[in-house]
This record gives sequence, structure tokens and C-alpha cells, in this order.
Amino acid sequence: MLIFNHSSFLTFTLMGIPGLQSQHLWLSLPFSSMFLAILIGNGAVLFLVTTEPTLHTPMYLLLALLMVTDLISALALLPKVLCLFWFNDGNITANACFTQLFFIHGASVVRSALLVAMAFDRFVAVCEPLRYNTILSHSLVGRLGLVALAKGVILILPMPILLHRLTFCRVVIPHTYCDHMAVVKMACDHTRPNRIYGLFVILFVVGLDLLFISFSYGLILQTVVHLNSRDATYKALNTCSAHFFVILVTYVPLLFSSLTYRFGHNIPPHAHILLANLYLLLPSVLNPIIYGIKMKEIRDKMAKCLCR
Repeated sequence: MLIFNHSSFLTFTLMGIPGLQSQHLWLSLPFSSMFLAILIGNGAVLFLVTTEPTLHTPMYLLLALLMVTDLISALALLPKVLCLFWFNDGNITANACFTQLFFIHGASVVRSALLVAMAFDRFVAVCEPLRYNTILSHSLVGRLGLVALAKGVILILPMPILLHRLTFCRVVIPHTYCDHMAVVKMACDHTRPNRIYGLFVILFVVGLDLLFISFSYGLILQTVVHLNSRDATYKALNTCSAHFFVILVTYVPLLFSSLTYRFGHNIPPHAHILLANLYLLLPSVLNPIIYGIKMKEIRDKMAKCLCR
């Protein structure tokens, strides 16, 4: 058995999508299209929010932070994936691999925390509309953003630190990027701490964040049920619709990918890898589209900019 050091001189090789290496050039088409859509869509929404003073409200400031997170996630993932598909360049040093791992998983944690903050924003907008500006000040939005960032850093930073202590027997990673569990499987050391901590992060982030989001929407529905006006009910539900669709787009692929990765032993490896890429890219592609369709202010500002 070959034993490799875990120092900075170690170089991993990303295999890409197992079984579909001959189709990498064709697969680069949807991946590059998604990359372009992410850059244009998220960049356009971010530009509108930052340049239009009328959009400097808590909801849109949180949306801008979500767009930044989606851009960071895509920039950490897709350039290396496209280099692999176009030039068959799968080599990546250990330090670069661990850095990519940190930004990809950290962005996922920050995105989930921002969705919780946006659920709180919708709760205040529906249940306490008269106190909305008082409760959700710009300083509170800034603190919520810092908490989301701190949560991502604190929870994900131990992953590369724990990986640095391992000795690796294999260097060919059957994946398109440095996924935590894919790298852990390359080690020949005792990896139980890495596996336990990875499972803890998933359960803590997804479980706790979904609990807070469900609690917020439970209170929102309780308030909506007691509204006497049909127009008021429709307006309250429409206020939450964009955020609700973003939650579905974010968590459904994530849960499906996690379940198939751990329990779907009969699913082909390439399906696992495609799902892992999908749950990272789908929210970044669809979030600006959902908000662009559902939020009238963004549609109007976009049309105004295009007319200019």
C-alpha cells in the first residue's frame, strides 16, 4: 500500500464524474451555462440592491448577502470543474483542496443561516408589520450577516484542520471538487473523528436551521389564518412566497443528495456526483430568477436599468 504524506507537497487528482470521463467536454456545456447564469443573475440582483437607494431595506440587504454567498460558492467550485472538463487538469494541491473545501462547505452553512435570518424577516413583516422598521434596523441586519459568517467559519474550519493530521493512501478523488467525505475516504488513518464531525455539521446546520424556519412559518400561518380580509391573506402569503421557494430549492436537493450518498448504495457513482454538484449549483442559479419573478421591485428596477 502506498503511503503519502499529508504535507503541502501532496497533490490530489480530481477524477471528475466516474464513468463519464469521456463525456466531460459535453458536460462542460451545462456547467459553463450555469456558471454564466450565476454570474449574470446574482451579479445583476446584487448591482440593483447596492445602487438603488429604495432597495436598501432589510429584506433586500439580506438578499444581497445571499447573492454574495452564491457567487462565492460558484467561484470556489466551477473554475476548477471547468478546467477539469476542458483541459483534463484535475491536479490540485492538498492546501488548495482544503481551501476549496472550506469555501464550498462554508458558503453552504452561511447560505442556510441567511435563510433563517430571512425567515425571521418575513415573520416580522407579517406578524409585526407596524414594528418592522424598528425591529429590523440596518445594524441588526449587519449583525445577522456577521453571525451567519461566523457560523460558517466556526463550523467548517475544523474540517481542513482535522484533514491536515491524516496520512493519505490514495490521491485520486472520484469527484469534481474536494468534498469533505470524498477526501476523508482517501485517508488510511483512523477517520472516525472526521466522519462524526461531518455528520454533526450536517445535522446541526440542516436540522437546527430547518427547525427555526419551520417555527417562523408556523407563526406566520397562525397569523394569516386569523386575517379577516382575503386581500390581506393573499398579500401576506405572497410576501413569503419567494423565500419559501428558495428554501425548497436549497434544502430539497441537499437532503436528497445526503440521503442517496449514505443510503443509496444501488445508485451509480456518477449519479451521486451529479447530485452533489446539483445541490450546490441549483440554488445559485434559481435564487435570482425566483426573486426576479416574485419581487415586483426587482422587476421594475431591472426594467428601468434595461430601458436606460
